[in-house]
Order: sequence, then structure tokens, then C-alpha cells
Amino acid sequence: MQALIEQLNASIVDNVLSGAEKRELAILLREQPLRGDQLRHLRNRAFDLVQERARDPRYAEAMPALIGWLSGVVKTLDKVHSSVAIRSQVWFSPGDECRNALINHMRSCRRALDICVFTIADDRITEAILDTHGRGVPVRIISDDDKREDHGSDIDRMRAAGVPVALDRSRAHMHHKFALFDANRVVNGSFNWTRSASRSNEENLVSTTDPTQVEHFQAQFEELWERFA
Repeated sequence: MQALIEQLNASIVDNVLSGAEKRELAILLREQPLRGDQLRHLRNRAFDLVQERARDPRYAEAMPALIGWLSGVVKTLDKVHSSVAIRSQVWFSPGDECRNALINHMRSCRRALDICVFTIADDRITEAILDTHGRGVPVRIISDDDKREDHGSDIDRMRAAGVPVALDRSRAHMHHKFALFDANRVVNGSFNWTRSASRSNEENLVSTTDPTQVEHFQAQFEELWERFA
């Protein structure tokens, strides 16, 4: 959301929404679909920017151009918002589908990776996490303190590599199994991040870009991170 606001602030400097600026705005909107309230906030911000200039005598001659800028912004917001479809996928195990889906999501991750899982004990998934961290993508992990002690757990390995890790310190288990990719996609399901989950167990994994679901999972992650980090 902040990147979109900054894009509006930058594009209005010359009172014109150029073709390049319109395309950049559309790209940002497609990368991070907005909820209805966020869309209204961004549209209101565009109106506020024009109203601020309307009250300034220095912009009197620029008002026709500013109205054109506002029209271009609103049309871009409406067009992209109506065309962005929620993308969802489902995978099942036993088999490699769930594990490979996680790894592929990590390989395409560019801005942030937040992981909240009961345990991580599949070296192939761990390598993908470390590769993501190694590319400079901010990674955070929340996991269960008891499962950290299990044979094969890779939590300490990732912490030693510099990945920020928070552990549940309560008597109960931190039993979530979800991850957020670039704050615009959530992956969730029964699938444990272990070899046995791929090899033997009946598991499921669901991925969606639904902004409402992403928002709720991100809020839950931040609440747990604040509590355990």
C-alpha cells in the first residue's frame, strides 16, 4: 500500500499522469490486489492531492491538467481492480506436489517471506528458505519450541544462518502451518513441512491471493511475532 501512495505522490509532481506512470501504477496494483477499503483509501488520497493544489494559487493554471491526472488515476484503479482475479490452487500428498509448490513459491518470492509452521524438517524445503534468505529477501519464521528439539529439525540451522526465528514459549503447541509470500499470497493447509508429510501422509495445501484472507493471516502472523519474538 505504501508503494502505491508513493507512486501517486511522485506522479503528481508535474501535474500529469504519463503513460509510463499509468503502467507502473497498474503493475503495482496487480502485484498487490487491494481490498475495498484500501481501494477507497487510495482513491481518497488521489482526490486529497488534487484538492491540496486547488487551494494553492500557484496551481490555478494547472487545474485542467490536475483534473486529467485525477481522471487517469481513478480510471486505472477501477480498471485494474475489476480485472484482477483471485488466484487459488490446491495440492495433495502423499507425493511431491505440496513440497514442490512451497519451493516454487519461495523461488518466485521477491519482497518478503513470513513462515508460521509447527515444524520444519525437510532439507529440501529448508534449502529453499535459505536460498530465499540468501537472495536478500527478508525472511521470518515462527515455530514451536518443543518441535525444535526433534531429530531432523532445521530450525537451529536456519537461525544460525541469520534467519530471524521466534519460538512459541507456551505450554501448548504453535500448530499453525501457513506462509505469506510478498504480502499478497498465503499458503495454508494440513501439510507439515517434513519428509513424512510428502512421503506417507494424507495432507493438503491451499494457495490463494484473496486479499481478505491474506490480510487476516498477516495480522495473525504479526500478533504471534510480537508475542514470541
